[in-house]
Amino acid sequence: MNRQQKKSVVELFNKNFSASKGVFFVDYCGLTVVQMQQLRRQLREKGGSLKVAKMRLVKRALDGVADFSELSAYCKNQVGVVFAQDEAEVTNVAKALNDFAKAHASLGLVAGCVDAEVLNTAGIVRIASLPSKDVLLAQLCGVLQAPVIQLAAVLEEVKKQKQV
Repeated sequence: MNRQQKKSVVELFNKNFSASKGVFFVDYCGLTVVQMQQLRRQLREKGGSLKVAKMRLVKRALDGVADFSELSAYCKNQVGVVFAQDEAEVTNVAKALNDFAKAHASLGLVAGCVDAEVLNTAGIVRIASLPSKDVLLAQLCGVLQAPVIQLAAVLEEVKKQKQV
């Protein structure tokens, strides 16, 4: 790889880091080519993307991004970088990574960063266990509607009792 190619890889990773709401580092050593293709396909379906490059280049790309600069400490071994572009996709991508790691012991969750907070493996699993944004909003609506519905039921009972 010549200097110009390295520079373009650093720029590509820098753009991806800047545009992403969440980033995860995964240890993919031991995965077959078919398993890597399956992982990339599953991540693409959930709105994520997996990129692999030399860690030295990834570290250079991280230097220009303030939100994910703390991840440079995890740039030691050959790891893959998973990007989640949208905030709603972060949990879906974390779920896809967690499910794939459960099915394939060769995939290891190294670290992640969401909203400028660095996560270890347990943090990634915790995010993966959260319901999706739509489910959380539906639960919130149910909680907010419950007192009003109960009040309406009580008033209806009072109305019935007064009519008797």
